Amino acid sequence: MRAKVTIVGAGNVGATTASYLAQRNYADIVLVDIVEGLPQGKALDLLEAGPVLGYDSYVVGTNSYEDTANSDVVVITSGVARKPGMTRDDLLFTNMNIVKGVTEQAIRYSTNCMIMVVSNPLDAMTQLAYMVSQFPKNRVFGQAGVLDTARFRAFLAMELNCSVQDVQAYVLGGHGDTMVPLVSMTTVGGVPISELLPKERVDALVQRTRDGGGEIVSLLKTGSAFYAPGASVASMVDAVLLDEKRIIPCSTLLEGEYGISGVYAGVPVKLGAGGIEQVIELKLAADELAGLQKSAKAVQDIVDLMKSKL
Repeated sequence: MRAKVTIVGAGNVGATTASYLAQRNYADIVLVDIVEGLPQGKALDLLEAGPVLGYDSYVVGTNSYEDTANSDVVVITSGVARKPGMTRDDLLFTNMNIVKGVTEQAIRYSTNCMIMVVSNPLDAMTQLAYMVSQFPKNRVFGQAGVLDTARFRAFLAMELNCSVQDVQAYVLGGHGDTMVPLVSMTTVGGVPISELLPKERVDALVQRTRDGGGEIVSLLKTGSAFYAPGASVASMVDAVLLDEKRIIPCSTLLEGEYGISGVYAGVPVKLGAGGIEQVIELKLAADELAGLQKSAKAVQDIVDLMKSKL
């Protein structure tokens, strides 16, 4: 019997995620959206791609959460996308109402699911889903670190004219301007990045990573990134449903790790069939630890503001 994945939001991120997952051929997919016809049309299009690409994943589009019943994973992508000049935090009040409603509907029909949040501001929205669902913390997590790390690795590979597969890196912290690329642990083919690039170039690539989402928004003008976010979500669904036990950065509730408590932030975790099975504590350089704690404080400020409006 195939696993069942619900993707809430049939916009670019949700539909692209559905496409990536359908091609993996191990799960059936439910695409949910409030816009009549949108999820149905995209789901039918994906079904019709199956004979060409060779997959049998069943994809259904719906406006009803009843069709999501007994999902193994619920991915929340719904919300207002960023527009030029808009920060992720500007989205807070609009998206918190959307994510709250989506979470309530999703858990009504799938009481044992994992919840993966993609909506921005990412870490605060993940914490909101955790509070609303009242699920154990291992079953509610956010996608951010995989995407931010992918951007950092891509920029480094472009700079050094090498394969992205040989670039190893982590980006931790909140999904926003305070994210923390771990330069001290970044290597290319096992060689520390500090031996390959001057500090000013590394600093520039770190800043480009922090601005990565905004760079794409400014280029597209009418939307935000979706190919890399969709691929990042699909890789996390792989880790859960295939029990891969990947060590990857995810937004998770910290309870003392890295000197941070009571807030969601991106750190390395072991992701498998049990969801967040372990938080991995790295020995960070002093400035990186301080940066991570500062980033978590920025998330906490957003969460406090959010709680005041609930």
